[in-house]
Amino acid sequence: MNLRDTLRINEAGHLEIGGADTVDLVKRFGTPLYALDYAYIANVASAFVSALRDNYGEGAVAFASKAFCSAAVYKLISGLGLYADTVSKGEMYTAFSGKMLPERIILHGNNKQAYEIDYAVENGAGYIVLDAGHEAAAVDAAAKKHGKIQRVLVRVNPGVEAHTHRFVQTARADSKFGFSIADGCADAFIKSVFNYPNLEFCGVHCHIGSQIFDEEAYGLAIDVMTDYIKRLGGLYGIAVKVLNLGGGFGVHYTEKDPYYTAENYAEYVVFIAEKLKESARKKDIAKPFLIIEPGRSLIAEAGITLYTVGAVKDIKGIKKYYAVDGGMFENPRYVMYRSEYSAIVANRATEPFAETVSLTGKCCESGDMIAVDIPLQRADRGDIIAVFSTGAYNYSMSSRYNGNLRPPVVMVKNGQAEYIVKPETYDDLIRHDIIPNFLK
Repeated sequence: MNLRDTLRINEAGHLEIGGADTVDLVKRFGTPLYALDYAYIANVASAFVSALRDNYGEGAVAFASKAFCSAAVYKLISGLGLYADTVSKGEMYTAFSGKMLPERIILHGNNKQAYEIDYAVENGAGYIVLDAGHEAAAVDAAAKKHGKIQRVLVRVNPGVEAHTHRFVQTARADSKFGFSIADGCADAFIKSVFNYPNLEFCGVHCHIGSQIFDEEAYGLAIDVMTDYIKRLGGLYGIAVKVLNLGGGFGVHYTEKDPYYTAENYAEYVVFIAEKLKESARKKDIAKPFLIIEPGRSLIAEAGITLYTVGAVKDIKGIKKYYAVDGGMFENPRYVMYRSEYSAIVANRATEPFAETVSLTGKCCESGDMIAVDIPLQRADRGDIIAVFSTGAYNYSMSSRYNGNLRPPVVMVKNGQAEYIVKPETYDDLIRHDIIPNFLK
């Protein structure tokens, strides 16, 4: 548990988020329930923005929308000066509904559809990141149609891979994303961009992984990318004005992970800023406009999911299960990745962690698990369990599997909670169902 002022155990012995007692949240909103801490998002986002501004200068922090896409979150981060990294028309549409400025929209994606490119260009997206051979022509055509010059970046694969506590540089890149630097594909594609009169080549983008705790991984990526920027200028006279280093900053899920604060993330940014400035100076290249794209690190630890315990099954000598009223329909990450979480019995938060249990969901799948073999307090039917660090990818990846309704989301600020995603209804579940004439 990475507790803080706005995620703590209160005098009643209950877990509290954003100044609100989780027991009270459950009484008001029911379970399962996603709850987001406004202060955490604002503090971490502000730390990223101010650290970049104060230690580097010209740059931008772009929220990786895939972590959590909602109008309220965009409204919050846009007010703090953030950009939005989007990968679909739906994410762009939602960002606009949250009053995100068009020029702060970045469209990514390895297989952008024509309607997504057209929507981005028509609505004035700041950058489109080219990630496939046909995209230069497709974006150029859309820009011509709308009478615009579209700014573009090219995603390159630097051969640097980082995951959690390790990173490695490889000569051969195998990824569905980006053009490889090593085999010359990146050079060839970037040169081709200049054949399109409605495109403005602005720079390059890379992304080296996720759940990264070792800042040296970013140092290696900066070395590779600044070498490449110098190469483009030296060989072809191509100026790189923008360097987008992607995201991947790690968060705390279990005791295996470091405990990070907003200040720690600011230190990450300071390291990146200083390293990039130093590399640009040593290699005699112009200091590029720097974009970083945190997603998980802005919102994962802001979120908890609240459940009510239903069935308790103790298989002697094998495993003890607490079944909750959620499952893989609102948190598919264990099923997909074997992701690990920590949890607490929210209404018994001061009691000792006396058991090793597994949290299972209500879906008709034996693999429907939320957390396996974790320490927890003893719980009975009706108790409330809070699972930590569920702000990123849980709501985004939720579904209606088994006919379950996706849970609502509340944001909590100074003890006050309001919906930012309303509860679904069973009418929502069948809203688009149609019985064809031949079955009538």
